[in-house]
Amino acid sequence: MAKNLHFMTRLNLVELLGRQARNVPELAAGLREVPGSSVYYHTHRFLQQHHYLSPEPPNDFAFWVTNALGHDALGERLASVDIVRFRSLGSLRSAFLDILNQALAGRRGPVCDCQPGEEFHFMSCRTFILPTPYEAWSLAEFREIVRKISIDSIYFHVFEARLHLERGDNDFSDWLEELGETKLAREISRLDPYNCTLEGLRRLIVQKVSEHVPD
Repeated sequence: MAKNLHFMTRLNLVELLGRQARNVPELAAGLREVPGSSVYYHTHRFLQQHHYLSPEPPNDFAFWVTNALGHDALGERLASVDIVRFRSLGSLRSAFLDILNQALAGRRGPVCDCQPGEEFHFMSCRTFILPTPYEAWSLAEFREIVRKISIDSIYFHVFEARLHLERGDNDFSDWLEELGETKLAREISRLDPYNCTLEGLRRLIVQKVSEHVPD
């Protein structure tokens, strides 16, 4: 028998790690050594802080390389990393390192440092998971709750659960699988949450569920 889905939400505490980079070699060295939570923060910061933007701006690595170092081609390559394809922070970290290492291997001339005051500061984010009063036992209940929960709750169950907590998929699809709604679970799993606002994502999820539940 499928269990209920207890909706959660989250609060974040941003932490400065005390490490910075002035150039591409230092960015690569830092990226190799910082915790996975830092990789997550720098690839999701814009999404968390500016949930109304669609599509979201590039990750912090691409933004800094382009704007502080002026390496447009390398910045474009870093920005092209399709985060939705990754199911672990380790594999996501490796994707960025591969691009940086290739750039370093093909480098000609001296290393270019950023201007003083424009260094890349590695940061991290500690997540505190909090329960909400909402629980769903059926598709109809699930749809009504998704319509009214906060975007922080949606963010937790879709983004934090899949990549930060490395559960493999979003919580909604996992629960729908347990409920026996395999087709719906796959439809929601295939949504690209990085290509819409959080409110837009809410509407898409409700739309998908409504196709399986009569009003």
